[in-house]
Amino acid sequence: MQRRTALKQLFFIAGGIVLFPSCWGGANKASIALRKLYINAEQENLLAEIVESIIPETDSPGGKALHLHLFVLKMIDDCHNEGDQQVFVQGLKDWDQEMNNSLGQSYLVKIEQDKEHPLFDFFMMTKRRVIQGYLNSAYVMKNKLIYELVPGRYNGYAKV
Repeated sequence: MQRRTALKQLFFIAGGIVLFPSCWGGANKASIALRKLYINAEQENLLAEIVESIIPETDSPGGKALHLHLFVLKMIDDCHNEGDQQVFVQGLKDWDQEMNNSLGQSYLVKIEQDKEHPLFDFFMMTKRRVIQGYLNSAYVMKNKLIYELVPGRYNGYAKV
């Protein structure tokens, strides 16, 4: 056996050993790195469906297409205190079970109107962050809001 061939095969094997753990364990992790929240892929997909029900796709892209669920996760992880984060994670866990009991869009209205509902805080926190993410998204900023840079255009006929 030649020395160069042996070294080349050794480097291929070593590279495979180094890359193998990254391919092995990330199947059930969230798609973004979070520091304080522990969310799996199934919960992330559930949050994407909740976001899509808040801002559905019509002639403009919906919440899932704009990846607002990732925005919500990042904002909850970075900007909320530990108590809010626990309410959020528990709300994600309880949402699927509660959704099986009553179906439809009226379910969201029922949660929003009943302040004593166990998922009220979770839903209002999620809704607030979804609306914030939608209004700050590139789609809305480019296509929906017409913004002129300061000082704007000159109008010589404007009365002072």
